[in-house]
Amino acid sequence: MAAAPILDCPIISANVRVWHFWSFVLKHDAMRYVSIIPVGVMNVFMFADLYRAWGNIDEVIINAYFAMIFFNAVLRTIFILCNRQAYEDFLQRIADVYSEIAKLVRKFTKRARLLSKANLVLGAVISTCYVVYPLFTGTRSLPYGMFIPGVNNFKTPLYQIFFIGQAVLTFPGCCMYIPFTSFFATTSLFRLVQIRTLQRQLRTFKDEVVKENRALVESKLEKCIEDHKRIIRYVSDVDSLVTYICLIEFMSFGLMLCALLFLLNIIENPAQIIIVVAYIFMIISQIFTFYWHANELREESIGIAEAAYDAPWVELDDSMQKKLLLVIARAQQPLEITVGNVYAMTLEMFQSLLNASYSYFTLLRRVYN
Repeated sequence: MAAAPILDCPIISANVRVWHFWSFVLKHDAMRYVSIIPVGVMNVFMFADLYRAWGNIDEVIINAYFAMIFFNAVLRTIFILCNRQAYEDFLQRIADVYSEIAKLVRKFTKRARLLSKANLVLGAVISTCYVVYPLFTGTRSLPYGMFIPGVNNFKTPLYQIFFIGQAVLTFPGCCMYIPFTSFFATTSLFRLVQIRTLQRQLRTFKDEVVKENRALVESKLEKCIEDHKRIIRYVSDVDSLVTYICLIEFMSFGLMLCALLFLLNIIENPAQIIIVVAYIFMIISQIFTFYWHANELREESIGIAEAAYDAPWVELDDSMQKKLLLVIARAQQPLEITVGNVYAMTLEMFQSLLNASYSYFTLLRRVYN
């Protein structure tokens, strides 16, 4: 598969270039193992540290947050590699369609690229906070809790080696985690472009009926139907690529949000309060990015039925009216991204997640008190 058209497609290039640099897609060499293996090994030791520190609630919560972030990063990357061909085919289809609707898509390309770069900057800033935070605690501690049986992590020079190692691995960990979120957001924007293009095409049939002959009008209607089917397949492909990752993050981030709120309630150190607030902000912003764009897609897809009804169906013959009715009937079922193929990702679902996290937080605080 030619990599150049995909890497040069503006709406996805910011994320794909990161994946390409680390050899996750479009390039297949040992570079991928430079990031996956060290980060994966460190993640194993992070979970081992959770077992060691069990009972020290504030340490467990903070280290569990880092452990889940890196676990999700590794899991996302492994999922991409296991479905590499599906991701590459999907990216190729985006590049192909982009060239067809480039005029309208420019409006969303700027937004998508800004969002991708903002996510990378946010990830870099938060990652820097992770690394430098231990320097302000007044004690020897690593950026991410890590336990290696038989090894004293805080003894010189091992402490300095592990500290520098974790600081270095933060960069590939960020590159494994952040682009997936941006990928979801930018592909959602691309879906919106296709939907709005279809809506505009359906609404312009009044002019087409007056100016063009019947055969040409019918061919344009059939083109709209094919575009609608392509959008449905596109959303289905995206759903299959992200649904199980969304399920894991729905459960893990909901629990971590509850735990961090509880930690914020019991700590008194100002530096700890600031860093925990930053963690909470990152969790909510990442989840909100997913659910906002999925909800926007759902709402716009319902508008296809309204656009089809606005078409000049009164002036069409019976066969074309029936085709429009099929478009309207299919559009009654909104296009949705799901969580584990169970729940649709909507803002109502996002609110339910926040409500559930807060409810468990209040219960945990009451039990603790």
